[in-house]
Amino acid sequence: MFSRRVFSIASSSRATFRTFSSTAAFRNASLASPKVDYEEKYAEKLRRRAQEQGKTVEQLRAELKEQERQKRLQKLKEESSKSTGTSETRRETKLSPDAPSPTPPAASSARKDSSPVKPLSSIFNLDKILQTPHTPEQISVLWRAYHESRSGGTGRGFLCASLPVETYQKMLDVATKYPRFVIPVPRENAQVEEGSKEPAYEFYLMEWGFHGSPPEPTTNGDIFTQAQSKPSSNPQTSTILFTPLQEYKLRTSFATPYLVVTHYTDLAKTHGMVLLRGEVTPSAAASSPSVGADGDGGRFMLSQQDAQLLAIHVQRFYLWNEGSEERATLLKTFHETPAEFKWEELLKHTSFSP
Repeated sequence: MFSRRVFSIASSSRATFRTFSSTAAFRNASLASPKVDYEEKYAEKLRRRAQEQGKTVEQLRAELKEQERQKRLQKLKEESSKSTGTSETRRETKLSPDAPSPTPPAASSARKDSSPVKPLSSIFNLDKILQTPHTPEQISVLWRAYHESRSGGTGRGFLCASLPVETYQKMLDVATKYPRFVIPVPRENAQVEEGSKEPAYEFYLMEWGFHGSPPEPTTNGDIFTQAQSKPSSNPQTSTILFTPLQEYKLRTSFATPYLVVTHYTDLAKTHGMVLLRGEVTPSAAASSPSVGADGDGGRFMLSQQDAQLLAIHVQRFYLWNEGSEERATLLKTFHETPAEFKWEELLKHTSFSP
């Protein structure tokens, strides 16, 4: 689980390494592979459609990619609801009078837009939180306790954390410019070339999505605040989809993310904090489990440790500060001059220690 101020990996085991046999595979794993089809087969259709809508081809292509990403996120939500909805609804853990409740509070604090993100009010009873004073530390404890009670009290399949709004805003500023990246995960059981001494990795494509600012939450009885319709001063809610690179190459818009991380910003203005929730995809929702998923009995597409490794590297590459210049350069190179991007350099700045 994560602490409030900094991310930390909860697992005490250390990942071991074996040889790496997919150097060529990674170099050939161009994220732009679907782009060839668009340009060679549909170039004229794209130009006509862009002209009809008064847009450039680049703008239209970007919109199509965003639509694909939204479809993938919606598909994952539906699969996740089928797998966990019934069992989680039956189990209500009474942690304290202020404990989170699966029952949504009044609609005054719920989002009414078309965001594909599950509202925070459907997970956390914001009305109870606001009725009595709660510090960010107390909310963080409740947030962790709620997720630790999931999956029969094991917390398997979920990540959670809280972070200062200033930290989140710094990452958000970088993510809006550079919304995609790749993260390697060590694989000790991967099939490797005989005699090779290089470690083995599985690469994951991460994609940020932005879903607008949620309204500032209010209590049921606060009729004066409810009557106001001023714009929200909260930062944007965001999601990060983590999909195996090979899975994405094969299925593109139909690829199922193995992990979805959501940053809830509902309490950013009132409490100065952002709540992080990670959901690992159940095994039934994707084509094949990750090599490292066996540690959770095959119930999820990723092991708990691998999910934590992916989440912690969001901060490593998107929270720029003193000492992160080389990682920032890698992220920029990935977007601005992809031909110069080298996965060997990426491994030098990737930590696999818990």
